[in-house]
Amino acid sequence: MKIAILGLRGLPSTYSGYEAFVSELAPRLVARGHEVTVYCRSSLFAEKPPTWRGISLRYVPSLEHKITSTLSHSFLSLADASLPWRGFDVILVVNAANGMFGFISRFLGRKAVLNVDGMEWLRPKWSPLARFVFKNSARLGCLFYNRVITDAEEMHRLYARDFGIETDYIAYGANIEQSEHPEVLAKYGLTSGGYYLIASRLVPDNNADLIVREFVASGSTKTLAIAGGADYKGNTVEQAFLARLKGLANDRVKFLGHVGESGHVKELHCHSFGYIHGHQFGGINPSLLKALGYGNCVLALDTPFNSEVLDGGNYGLLWKKDEGRLAGQIRKIEADEVLRQGFCAKAPERIRERFTWDRITSQYETLFSYLTK
Repeated sequence: MKIAILGLRGLPSTYSGYEAFVSELAPRLVARGHEVTVYCRSSLFAEKPPTWRGISLRYVPSLEHKITSTLSHSFLSLADASLPWRGFDVILVVNAANGMFGFISRFLGRKAVLNVDGMEWLRPKWSPLARFVFKNSARLGCLFYNRVITDAEEMHRLYARDFGIETDYIAYGANIEQSEHPEVLAKYGLTSGGYYLIASRLVPDNNADLIVREFVASGSTKTLAIAGGADYKGNTVEQAFLARLKGLANDRVKFLGHVGESGHVKELHCHSFGYIHGHQFGGINPSLLKALGYGNCVLALDTPFNSEVLDGGNYGLLWKKDEGRLAGQIRKIEADEVLRQGFCAKAPERIRERFTWDRITSQYETLFSYLTK
């Protein structure tokens, strides 16, 4: 098949989310004999190689602004990919915000699939207008695209309830890896087993403020290492949140900033005492699956999405947002090394049984094949 993928920033990239997803899926599709083109946002790439890992890269402009950059790039990319002479058998579009553009591929008679990811309209970082656009774009996507993909059972249920559509459930994936360069820790002033890790964008709905507050309250003598930053330097809401976060911290909280090297992210995961996950609205989150693949002891906010990944607490500890709950879980694993090591040992098994990238790729391949018959 000839496949186009768009709606992300492009490849290669140090960003997480869609870029990490496509960087795993697309090369595997190429290895299976498919021809894959990924659309890249031209302004983000000083160098513009024509290919990467067997994937064709096509560069399209955008109006660079927090509100317009993603939407303008996706609109132009989908318009280009839908042209009959491009010859794509199927187009994969990521991000529910791009649902409104599905009329383009529908009008031009191209098969297109929308991966909606999470519920952006519930995230507090967005203005009321942005939330309205996100929700209604997702609704339009359900009308325009040939198929809609949700990555969690709860998301599948919510789309059926709110939009009346039976989506295709295909989860996210992860790799099982071990530490190769423990010396990386020294660059961040950390020691193996001496810290907890947060790896996320520092936005309100990832609950880093609650995690910092509970960590401080737990009385732990370990370090809380926070790998991540705000999305946009000019976003006053996110900058205010980051300032609040630093105000809650004590001298055992270390802000690492954005960690762009994937090898460093792996080492930070592999050597942490525990990974604390506070994501609330994003469906099945890549960072949570990474933590399991790296053999982490996971402490995750108890949401339907996180509970699905951890099988109700069989593969990690869940905590509620009530005061003292996370602090209690921190004290629990610090007092019981056998319990912690048990979660570390079981974590990769959860990936093997349900979230391998080869399994995910096969599910996408099956869906694309069905659409192109």
